[in-house]
Amino acid sequence: MCVGVPFQVVECSGGIALCTGRSGTRRLDMTLVGDQPAGTWILAFLDTARETVTAETARLIADAIEATERALAGDTDLDHLFADLVGREPQLPEHLRPAQALSPQGTEDA
Repeated sequence: MCVGVPFQVVECSGGIALCTGRSGTRRLDMTLVGDQPAGTWILAFLDTARETVTAETARLIADAIEATERALAGDTDLDHLFADLVGREPQLPEHLRPAQALSPQGTEDA
């Protein structure tokens, strides 16, 4: 599995950007997203920027990564890292709702 890690662009030129994130400073290939101005948040996979994201999205992803690391270490106090989800009922994405309407209630799909 490949996990996108958020980084913020410090400087960018010629398809390579110096970026900072929770895992430190890296030089990332910007070919897929183009050169970006300093301050732009990107998601990187295998040292390659794959998409630009908002600062809020970058924070949510960083929090989820931190929660995963803490859970693997045995920590169970993680609600503050999922503040956007606490106290909220899960919702199916819009494109899956028609399939749910066709599925008989109370049965499990194999």
